[in-house]
Amino acid sequence: MNILETYAGSQAKRPSESVRLAQLLSLPKPKRFDEITLAHQIAEGLPTCSVTALADLLGRSHVIGPVVPEATLRRLKKSLKPLPRKHSERIYELGRVIDALAQAYHGDATRIDGFLYRPHPLLDGATPFEMARSSSAGAHAVLNLVRRAVAGVVV
Repeated sequence: MNILETYAGSQAKRPSESVRLAQLLSLPKPKRFDEITLAHQIAEGLPTCSVTALADLLGRSHVIGPVVPEATLRRLKKSLKPLPRKHSERIYELGRVIDALAQAYHGDATRIDGFLYRPHPLLDGATPFEMARSSSAGAHAVLNLVRRAVAGVVV
């Protein structure tokens, strides 16, 4: 089952944001998984499968290269090491944006892609994807835009 399909049902049935992010990023889920566990996981380095999981959702060319260099990913996979903190945080921030969009669009991949890759005037003409991958502040700006849209504010 496609991970986005889990967003199609009622929001009341959805797990916490931490658990949803763990699912989006293909993280092994311990018995207790919360925001503290997720924070430790990111600080220690996400597994390389998190990059692959986002690449499967967004397209390889959008993630491998622009977010995590292909050579870095290959080297880490070969040595069985996690991502460095810098790349872990970038993947986490993108995961948060995808999670918010998946909730807003009920897992509709076409609508999510339409939003992510279309220039937006409130982002100075940048696409939400470009803004989200640029920095944590950029991801925060996109999340605020999504939250405003969900709240019914014209964006």
